[in-house]
Amino acid sequence: MPAALVTLAVVTLVHLVAQASSPDGVVADLTQVLLMPVLAWTLITSTPNPKSRLVRLVLLALTLSWLGDTLPRFAKDGSDLGFVLMLGPFLLAQLAYVAAFLPFVSRSIVRTRPLLLAPYALALAVLVAVVAGDAGALLPAVILYGVTILAMAVLATGIDTVATVGAIVFLVSDALIALSAFAGLDLPLHGVWVMLTYIAGQTLLVTAVAHHDRAVAARRA
Repeated sequence: MPAALVTLAVVTLVHLVAQASSPDGVVADLTQVLLMPVLAWTLITSTPNPKSRLVRLVLLALTLSWLGDTLPRFAKDGSDLGFVLMLGPFLLAQLAYVAAFLPFVSRSIVRTRPLLLAPYALALAVLVAVVAGDAGALLPAVILYGVTILAMAVLATGIDTVATVGAIVFLVSDALIALSAFAGLDLPLHGVWVMLTYIAGQTLLVTAVAHHDRAVAARRA
């Protein structure tokens, strides 16, 4: 098994255990900051050189996700500033994903099965309705982010089933964050579920992108 995958598995396991036992501890913080660099390493080592436009944009999305994981630590816990420092980089990360997946729009449900757009739109509408009352001045930013990640998830259907599932799982992670931040709705071990779906979603997206990129390179060869 490649070293990058082994490292990702170890860091993920340690992080989830730390989230369950001491979510505000040093180990949880350190391993969360390591997750996206290790995932980027996995993508770099599993795709051919020179890197394609798709891979470069996904690497940019992972870098921006890392900033979203890291920057809020420089703000007070639970503050609006901390939330903005998380939301801003992740919004840019989703835009990078949208740019990466946009060439696949003709293979996505937008063109192949447009009726399937309805569940995505309904999910966003329900989430916005639930959090709107407590989002306050951040509501426009939350809606913008929701529309952007929805676009990412829809476009991901143009790559393959793995990317589709990864994008949906990523949506679940962000929905859990929004429900906790604005509606006070927390699951038991809420942080574990947030991080598990976040890591799984990003990993599935990277896996799908790497598989597609290798297949394209093989055909060209």
